[in-house]
Amino acid sequence: MPMQQTPLPRSATGVRWDGLALAVDGPDRPSLRVDVADGRRLVLFQGEQVVLLARQRATLRGVHYVRTGRYDSPLPPLRADAARARRETHPDDTDAWFAGWAQHFASELHTSLNGPLHGGDWQLTPGLPRRWDVAANWARLPQHDPPIGHITWFGYGDPVEDARDILPLRPLSAPDAARVKAYRRQYREGVLPPVLLWWVGGLDTFLVLDGHDRLAAALAENGRPAVLALARELPDQWATRYAQPLISEYEHRAAQLADEHAAGDPLAALRSRAASGRLGQQLHELVTARAATWSWPLPGGATAWDELARRHAPGWRPDTEN
Repeated sequence: MPMQQTPLPRSATGVRWDGLALAVDGPDRPSLRVDVADGRRLVLFQGEQVVLLARQRATLRGVHYVRTGRYDSPLPPLRADAARARRETHPDDTDAWFAGWAQHFASELHTSLNGPLHGGDWQLTPGLPRRWDVAANWARLPQHDPPIGHITWFGYGDPVEDARDILPLRPLSAPDAARVKAYRRQYREGVLPPVLLWWVGGLDTFLVLDGHDRLAAALAENGRPAVLALARELPDQWATRYAQPLISEYEHRAAQLADEHAAGDPLAALRSRAASGRLGQQLHELVTARAATWSWPLPGGATAWDELARRHAPGWRPDTEN
């Protein structure tokens, strides 16, 4: 099945690379997918294997989850020589480095038999949105990553450690594990490949698709890894529709600041640069905005989900009504 790759932002030249857009022609139902049932129930399948069970709280303040430990990365392992070669090819060009890895991940996902791609428009973008890039959450991850846990969405009265930006799909390896030690060396050398994440709206968080040991290595070095995030893409017209009011507001403000500068205000130029940077950030967020994650009805509905929960997490009774 063909897949078209287009740099983001679309139809633009001479601007910073914002990611990779993917037009995927099938399948209709991927191996790695979210099935849903009544009562805010979700289950993440990989083929026939249950990877994760989750149930949203009725107050929509968070989601309880169980991770089964049965997840396999949809990508083959990355060779150390390939990681070094890619960095040597782009020693000082971060955008080109990210673009190369995005193309590699996209091609591997397209041919994978147990990944999340299905027919439609997708995007691979570098980094995390500001809301999901909290330093304290990264630092907490090695100590708080339970197989049965809770993700808080707003934090009102919930434990601080339940706030998280990403959720690994298997336990992170120890800092002294052989593969982690090899990746720690790559991190120190500046050649460690990005961690591949996947946005799942029903969990309101990013799942680790590939790179659990790379993630563990960066954290063990008191740092954080580079990341590429996979998500479904919103239609072009959505960004165009919401961009125009932002541009018009900026043009009005820029004209005001130009008058203030002409009148001798010494801070007008500084405020003008700030306004330009703010517009750039707003347009970037529009271009890379994520569409809702597709899900499929769980055969058997809530009864089937409850049976899966009894089988994979005996005794688990999340308080979903508060």
